Amino acid sequence: MNTETFFKISYGLYVVSSAAGGKRSGYISNTVFQVTAEPPKFAVVCSKENFTAQLIGTSGKIGISVLKKETSAEVISTFGYSSGRDKDKFEKFNFMIREGELPVLIDDTIAWFECEVLDVHDAGTHLIFITKILDGEVLDAVSEPLTYAWYRDVKKGKAPKNAPTFIKPEEPAALKMSTPLYKFKCPVCGYIYDPENGDPSNDIAPGTRFEHLPDSWSCPICGVSQSEFNIL
Repeated sequence: MNTETFFKISYGLYVVSSAAGGKRSGYISNTVFQVTAEPPKFAVVCSKENFTAQLIGTSGKIGISVLKKETSAEVISTFGYSSGRDKDKFEKFNFMIREGELPVLIDDTIAWFECEVLDVHDAGTHLIFITKILDGEVLDAVSEPLTYAWYRDVKKGKAPKNAPTFIKPEEPAALKMSTPLYKFKCPVCGYIYDPENGDPSNDIAPGTRFEHLPDSWSCPICGVSQSEFNIL
């Protein structure tokens, strides 16, 4: 199958959030969609590996922030490429608290929804939450929404590994030969790791191949894990 066919389906990009037991978290989702008009209901898809899935299961509440086209790399990297198990993803951003401690991102958001889970369907690697919309508001009537097509084609970003649309790239045959010093690009902020220069700010000496970087190394600009980088 030609995997490019999957990218012809239209998606928006959202921050889906929840909170329970004094913890809050959220993740970047491209699978939020309306399924009924009366009463209005959304379907929200979440990887079972996401910490947010655990919080949703406990609280039964979901916040949805519709991201704007000019969403910052910091929002994308924080909510799309890091875990909320050991950090508060919201601490660096403006957000509001709805009923039951539900956090809703305000930064880079053009509209938000507060939802209550009505039903859950097991889709294997992911859960599909059917939700009732409790409230919502437009924050920015001028900015355009961020779509996955624009994020992928213009920003050259890719879906995080827990996204339903993630397609594992094949390792280039040239890389397996491990001869030239290949450069790698961060999918969020565009930072390029050049082995010839290394990363002096993190004590990575010039000449250090990307595959020889320590496991703890991440993008020095936005903090994205090295596993998300793309070969150039």
